[in-house]
Amino acid sequence: MQIPAPGAHQCVIGVAIALPSHYAAQVRAVREAAGDPLAEVVPPHITLLPPTAVDVDSLDEVMRHLRNVAAGTSPFEVRLDEVGTFRPVSPVVYLGLRSGAEECDRLQVRVRDRRGPLARSLSFPFHPHVTLAHEVAEDGLDTAARKGADLTMNFTATELHLYRHRSRPAGHGGGRCSASEGGWDVVAAFAFGGSLAPDASAGTAASAVPVPPTTPVVSV
Repeated sequence: MQIPAPGAHQCVIGVAIALPSHYAAQVRAVREAAGDPLAEVVPPHITLLPPTAVDVDSLDEVMRHLRNVAAGTSPFEVRLDEVGTFRPVSPVVYLGLRSGAEECDRLQVRVRDRRGPLARSLSFPFHPHVTLAHEVAEDGLDTAARKGADLTMNFTATELHLYRHRSRPAGHGGGRCSASEGGWDVVAAFAFGGSLAPDASAGTAASAVPVPPTTPVVSV
């Protein structure tokens, strides 16, 4: 995973569906067994928006947008039980969705709506999944595939999460930084089927379910 280095007045965010804690623990255990250094750095999730640099001043607008996306989304069932790989294109082993993939696809399209603050293209076609190992040796990828074959996860997706990366400011290490440099904090969770965000002209910031970060982040 490559994290774009933010500019002086930017931060790097991502949008995802977080796994329930007991399933997240299982994924971390597989990543650790595979020798993946990101096991304790990247919270297990289904990506809806990959790491993206945005202006810090736009975060209120981003949160209003995500609240409205979530408000127009109904909870849906997710089942993960299909081990797959992106090899040889990318050294990744993952757990794929048997159900919920179409709902995730529709959701990520709305998150990246070309009229919204998170409009962007993707480097690869969208393929919802939970990563079990990334950029480790071949034997580590094989270990992840073997252990992942024993995993079955069923849950109801009821919210999406906004994450913020603890990236270093521009001028430290070039145009990109490693995913292992820093980690991710949950900024907010947006419940599916909730209320629409107030109009920005009313001067009221979008509300969301606050999630205490493990380390301080810039207030949004």
